[in-house]
Amino acid sequence: MSAKHGIRDKTAIVGAGCSTFAEHWEKGAEHLIVEAVFEAYADAGIEDPARQIDAVFCGSLYSAMGPVDVSEALKLYKPLASVYNYCATGTEVVRSACMAIAAGLYDTVLAVGYDKPKDRGVSGPSVTYRGVRDLPATPAGWFSLAAAPYFAKYDAGREDLARIAVKNHHNGTLAPKSFLKKEITVEDALSARMIAWPFGLYDCAAQTDGAAAVIVTRADLARNYPGQPVYVKAISSHCAPNPHTDPDHDFLRWKATELAAADAYRMAGLDDPLRQIDVAQVHDCFTMTELLSYEDLGFIPKGAAKEHIASGTFALGGELPINTDGGLKSFGHPTGATGVRMIVENVLQLRGQAGARQVPGAKLALSHNIGGYPTGCAISILGVE
Repeated sequence: MSAKHGIRDKTAIVGAGCSTFAEHWEKGAEHLIVEAVFEAYADAGIEDPARQIDAVFCGSLYSAMGPVDVSEALKLYKPLASVYNYCATGTEVVRSACMAIAAGLYDTVLAVGYDKPKDRGVSGPSVTYRGVRDLPATPAGWFSLAAAPYFAKYDAGREDLARIAVKNHHNGTLAPKSFLKKEITVEDALSARMIAWPFGLYDCAAQTDGAAAVIVTRADLARNYPGQPVYVKAISSHCAPNPHTDPDHDFLRWKATELAAADAYRMAGLDDPLRQIDVAQVHDCFTMTELLSYEDLGFIPKGAAKEHIASGTFALGGELPINTDGGLKSFGHPTGATGVRMIVENVLQLRGQAGARQVPGAKLALSHNIGGYPTGCAISILGVE
């Protein structure tokens, strides 16, 4: 369990940037890092990073050369550490930056997540990962194991997942830097080719290249920067047993999310997240993952997702808009960048800079990033008050 208030209001985000998420065949990782970081520099009014940035944290799932990739791309030679936690890497990068500042080591830190999976020579994870990732042998396979028990217990079905896909595809059309700007219908989702039952093509996130970055500083220094500061109310991380070998796992939840959420809410002083949080970005690697996250994050009771999906609770204009920029599903999923991209979107929402997808009057925002089987989860809660 984390300390009651943890690092609440000790750090603030004063700059945010994101590259376009796409299949960048003509660009290297260094181009995407520069695109995201220099946008964050401009947002924070940083003109001399060698003087104004004290340290760097970075994260990538597919590159083992994070410190070299980032320092050489930016020509910024500072204390630099690479962070790794599967798909939760991005949020862990920002968490590390916040902890370093709260501990008094640095005043201002650059946090950058990136990945260039399209240079790996394969279209997705290989089935030869069986000895590393347990059974079944692909992400679609192991995340799909939650569907049958949930559908049977709560009378849900593929139509509910399809409505999540439709929502996120719509939101992605409103985000200028998203990958998939394509509206779809429920019928499109249901008739798409099957990947791993019940996941059809449109139930699965789009893997892309991309980078995202934020500038984090001490809360008492935040007003020295030109833009509206966004304060870190909580940033938590938790692990849980591998669900495939945990004899107590019922596949109706992801335990790591429940544990990380409890820590984050304690740190931020929240007790009614559906009412208190104005906008959220959740990890929708697959539509079923988003469905479970509504409940695991405590927004609604277990088993209630179907009715809330049907009523539009989590749509733009709903009670709690979720994945306002299209999420992993539509914006794209360059693994190490995703958690930072979620935080960038929440910064834009809290500042009122999200354009056509803006949630009016947003004051408190959550991001949720899971990793592994899933065995890990990292959550951030940001606010402007």
